[in-house]
Amino acid sequence: MLEDYANKKIVIESLQFLVRDKRIRLFCFVIMPNHIHLIWLMEGDHLLKNVQRDFLKFTAQKIRFRLIQTNNPLLDHLIVNSKDRKTQVWERKGLFFPLYNCETIFQKFNYIHANPLQEKWKLSETAEEYHYSSASFYQTERDNFQMLTHIPEVC
Repeated sequence: MLEDYANKKIVIESLQFLVRDKRIRLFCFVIMPNHIHLIWLMEGDHLLKNVQRDFLKFTAQKIRFRLIQTNNPLLDHLIVNSKDRKTQVWERKGLFFPLYNCETIFQKFNYIHANPLQEKWKLSETAEEYHYSSASFYQTERDNFQMLTHIPEVC
């Protein structure tokens, strides 16, 4: 699903909105062909469950509408037999790990940036070369997506 540039763009734009709207600070991300990884911190009195729900719902609707408009056969893969929905883009119970200390944060940070390099994916030669990741931000100091905050600010 996320191999498609337009669907990646939907995810990026949604994250940009959450940052601009001061719902989150985004420290680290990677968009893989079939999943995403994020390290984010809720801002103000925003609750994780609400931000996560809004992010997943908005991106799912936008992706689904785009697939309908383009008559994309991927739409067939989203059909589910559920009482409350006809299609589903994201897994119902996505994995969430609270990051309680800097050691865990940096362990996940390194894992996220190394994800595109795994033998299973081989999406680039180096983490910084993979466009849909925050890795280059930490190498070049350029925030190409206008949504990132340096992770050391929280550790």
